[in-house]
Amino acid sequence: MKPRPSRIVLAPMRPGDLSMDAQSHKAQMHDAEILDQFTRQAEPFARRHAHSNDELLQQMVDCAAVGPDDRVLDVACGPGVVSCFFAKRVRHVTGLDLVPAMLEKARTFQAEQNLANVTWKLGSCTDLPFAGETFDCVVTRFSFHHFLDPGIALREMKRVAKPGGTILVCDVAPDEETQESFNRWELLRDPSHTRALTGQELEELGRAAGLELPRRSHCSLASDLENLLAGSFPKPGYAEKIRALFDEETQAGTNRLGVAARRTEGRILIAYPMVLLAWRKPKPGN
Repeated sequence: MKPRPSRIVLAPMRPGDLSMDAQSHKAQMHDAEILDQFTRQAEPFARRHAHSNDELLQQMVDCAAVGPDDRVLDVACGPGVVSCFFAKRVRHVTGLDLVPAMLEKARTFQAEQNLANVTWKLGSCTDLPFAGETFDCVVTRFSFHHFLDPGIALREMKRVAKPGGTILVCDVAPDEETQESFNRWELLRDPSHTRALTGQELEELGRAAGLELPRRSHCSLASDLENLLAGSFPKPGYAEKIRALFDEETQAGTNRLGVAARRTEGRILIAYPMVLLAWRKPKPGN
C-alpha cells in the first residue's frame, strides 16, 4: 500500500515532515486493514487452527525450550491456539492481539481448554504494553508477514524479554526465487498481508536487533486452497484470479507460487514453507 499524500496542510512543513506524516498515515491505514480482515476472519481462522497443526505447535515448544516456571508472551495471539498450547507447559502465558474479536475467540478457546494460567491483552505488536525484561519467552506465529516494519516488532519482543530469554518467530518464509510471486498472490488473498520474508532476511533482522540464534527449524504447513479462500475475505474478483494462477501452476507442474501446489482429486493442495527461529537475548557482558 503506497502512502497517500495529505490533502490539507494545517501548518508550514519543515523538510521531512511530509515523510513522517505519510508513514503515520500508512501505519494507521494498515492497522485498519488488519482490524477489518481479522475481525471478519476471527471465526474461520479459529475454526481452521484450533484443533490442527499440533506438530507445528510442538515444534514451536521444542524450539522455545520453555520450562514449567517460565512466563511467556504470545504476540499477535489471534484465537489463542499458541497461547493455550504453551500454557499447558509453563507457569503463565499472556496473549496480546490488536483485534478484539480475536481475543474473544481466545477467551472461548481458553475456557474450552479449562486453563486458568492465561490472560489476554489488547495492544499493538510494535508498542508492547509491558515493562522491559518481563518474560522468559516471547513467541509469535503467522504474524511477521503482516507487519509494515517487522524489525520494530522484533526489537519490542527483545525489549520485554529477560536477559537470556528466548524470542521465537514462526512464520511463512518463501524461497528467494518464489518470494515475489508468493507475496503477489497472498496480497490478493489477504489485503492485510505486507511481505513474507525469506529465512535469510529473518535471520538478518535478528542480527540487526543484537540477538543470538542458537536454534532454527523448518517445516511446511499443508492447506487446501478452497478451504483457505473460504476463510479469507479477498476483494471482489480476486479469488477467481488466485484460482486461475493455481490452475496454471498445477497444469505446468511448476512451483513459481512458492507453495508446492498440486491437484489431487479435483482439489488444489498447497504447503506453506515455514521457518522457526529461536533467538536468545544476550545477558549483560556477553
